[in-house]
Amino acid sequence: MFTRKIQKTALAMLISGAMAGTAYAAPEVLADFHGEMGSCDSCHVSDKGGVSDDNLSHENAQCVSCHGDLKELAAAAPKDKVSPHKSHLIGEIACTSCHKGHEKSVTYCDACHSFGFDMPYGGKWERKFVPVDADKAAQDKAIAAGVKETTDVVVIGSGGAGLAAAVSARDAGAKVILLEKEPVPGGNTKLAAGGMNAAETKAQTKLGIEDKKQIMIDDTMKGGRNINDPELVKVLANNSSDSIDWLTSMGADMTDVGRMGGASVNRSHRPTGGAGVGAHVAQVLWDNAVKRGTDIRLNSRVVRILEDTKGNVTGVLVKGEYTGYYIIKADAVVIAAGGFAKNNDRVAKYDPKLKGFKATNHPGATGDGLDVALQAGAATRDLEFIQAHPTYSPAGGVMITEAVRGNGAIVVNREGNRFMNEITTRDKASAAILQQKGESAYLVFDDSIRKSLKAIEGYVHLNIVKEGKTVEELAKQIDVPAAELAKTITAYNGFVKSGKDAQFERPNLPRELAVAPFYALEIAPAVHHTMGGVVIDTKAEVKSEKTGKPIQGLYAAGEVTGGVHGANRLGGNAVSDIVTYGRIAGAEAAKFAKDH
Repeated sequence: MFTRKIQKTALAMLISGAMAGTAYAAPEVLADFHGEMGSCDSCHVSDKGGVSDDNLSHENAQCVSCHGDLKELAAAAPKDKVSPHKSHLIGEIACTSCHKGHEKSVTYCDACHSFGFDMPYGGKWERKFVPVDADKAAQDKAIAAGVKETTDVVVIGSGGAGLAAAVSARDAGAKVILLEKEPVPGGNTKLAAGGMNAAETKAQTKLGIEDKKQIMIDDTMKGGRNINDPELVKVLANNSSDSIDWLTSMGADMTDVGRMGGASVNRSHRPTGGAGVGAHVAQVLWDNAVKRGTDIRLNSRVVRILEDTKGNVTGVLVKGEYTGYYIIKADAVVIAAGGFAKNNDRVAKYDPKLKGFKATNHPGATGDGLDVALQAGAATRDLEFIQAHPTYSPAGGVMITEAVRGNGAIVVNREGNRFMNEITTRDKASAAILQQKGESAYLVFDDSIRKSLKAIEGYVHLNIVKEGKTVEELAKQIDVPAAELAKTITAYNGFVKSGKDAQFERPNLPRELAVAPFYALEIAPAVHHTMGGVVIDTKAEVKSEKTGKPIQGLYAAGEVTGGVHGANRLGGNAVSDIVTYGRIAGAEAAKFAKDH
């Protein structure tokens, strides 16, 4: 086995030799290069006769032993360039997520971003949607082959809801296998930046913020146009402060409190300084799931929920990317696979106005969880309600957190004018932006807002923020009339001083835009959240389409469910939803497994 030093030297020789036109042949894939260095067992466990598992645990350990881990690679990256090794991704990110062995490597980052990373031996990353029942004959054959292994609870999805369910179920004494179809964990949670809504919390009390759970209920019902399930909303709000305490007890920092659209009170909790909440919460949950001995498997797609003749859940059929089809027998299954915002064909089916829209979601949000739930006979609701997030960056391929507006930023059009209440609900904000010239707008803020919210540094790092030493210089950068932009900012600052927005009745006016330099981001709506999904009760039990009663042993949490958010989700309620209902689903699934 080569040492890391020898490996790095060999790699450098190969690359420099290829550039110099020497006898070194440029490999098509990494296996070609590694073949120059030794046999297959340089990467694989030779006595296994193939890959170690669907996580490629041994293979990734070999990569790290030679080339270093993500932190080492990120530290060595040029400071003036976006580093794909320094990111918001959670967990122990596998080298093989991007660096493939026997096929062209891909840049997984480009599934969302568009930075054109120069990947050695690389091809284009793409996610082709394949229906869960596309290979039915092979699936039936695998089912006929019988059970491969047994556990108490299977959790589908490694986002916040799935990880919360796994931790909760483990704490209740259940043996848990968590299955994730993507090569990286975290789901949409790792992308969430704004905050986690909760009422009557210790952090609010410490900051002198008066809030009531009933106000959170009222705000959520109003934002959802009152078609939400009132009982699910009550559980969301009444358990929200306990969910904050639960996260805090596991090491989360939720001490900063701001406000997001549709909220009457500051209740959006996030880490100190306004850092992004999603990656932090997901990492805390991941660490605690690992600490509790959860069996977490990536590259593992659930294609069928198995049931007995009475309709009771008996397990799942899994398609391992490398190991193929196999059955896991389980007493209970938690579906936490997220929504379908990244599947535009399905989005357009339910809301034709969104055909062709970009999406803020991670690439795995294609609706697999909904599909396997439907196969199992689950009832659904509210599928036609799909939310567009108003502040997506076309340049960076990232969602700009609502917290930027919550901390005082304004939105202007190409004429340099404000045209809406910046913290209205997402549906209204998106509609207003689409009415503007170019169907996009600019988020404008100053240095005081930048310093108030750490999440902004991520956008600066991605080189998508325009900067001007003066308002006039910024106007030139974004090609809007300087006089109009200056007039707009002066008027807005006057509203802040008076404490009343006489133009659009914006309820919170936290600060003037007066501290140079000034900044702007181009924004446009993109599909963000699918409010509809499977029908659940307050115990997170999935209800049957035929009987209206719970399907025995089947639970769901997070974006795969419907009823919590109604027709429109309020910013900050998604993280609260995944943590609260993830906890409930995990605990109830563990209890069911124990009783059966």
